[in-house]
Amino acid sequence: MDDQALLRYSRHILLEEFGIDGQERVSAAHALVIGAGGLGSPVALYLAGAGVGRITLVDDDVVDVTNLQRQIAHNTARVGMPKVESAAVAMRALNPDIEVRAIRARADGPLLEALLPDVDVVLDCSDNFDTRHRVNAACVAHRKPLVAGAAIRFDGQLSVYDVRQPDSPCYACLFPPDVAFEETRCAVMGVFSPVVGTLGTLQAHEALKLVADIGGTLTGRLLMFDGRNSRFDTLQVRRDPQCPVCGGRGH
Repeated sequence: MDDQALLRYSRHILLEEFGIDGQERVSAAHALVIGAGGLGSPVALYLAGAGVGRITLVDDDVVDVTNLQRQIAHNTARVGMPKVESAAVAMRALNPDIEVRAIRARADGPLLEALLPDVDVVLDCSDNFDTRHRVNAACVAHRKPLVAGAAIRFDGQLSVYDVRQPDSPCYACLFPPDVAFEETRCAVMGVFSPVVGTLGTLQAHEALKLVADIGGTLTGRLLMFDGRNSRFDTLQVRRDPQCPVCGGRGH
């Protein structure tokens, strides 16, 4: 680590639990971010600012003026630009020393199969159950830790699904893929802008702890955020031995 890097990341390095070793692990890490919208914006910016060495962004949407109320990686001048390219501009401006790969595509099975072997952590910032289940299944298959967040209206939730730990549930243990859930989208239901910022920031928080190998994570716990009352609650969650996605994995 050169003098410029030591200066840039000095506030992390000053943390006793983090230090130079933690920063070097962060700088060597590869994070995959699915979604470059409300959750993905703070995720992308915090991972870039913290110096995650390689960050791959996947999203097939373009920046719309209605996004700007909450999607802080984008701006008015970039309306109409693919979100991954807009976010990459902001990330490189913040930290030119990292490698950012922008993929304008849906996170389908073949793309995830191609990307997962080379990443250290996956952050699901998508807004639909189909994508979340595809991402989860790929993370289980490749034994990659998954930081999954969701937010709508004034509410949000977050957990870490790390099947490298034998007792960890996967996303499908909590939200079975064969159960019909009502999709709730910002375009229909609305969302209070700081809620996605809060949850996205916490996703980055959990991912950085994972790659730096410091502290405990939310594995086995579901963090619920009530934005109306500014209150957090935590639920213990367990692995489902009958889960169709992870139930058959070895201990």
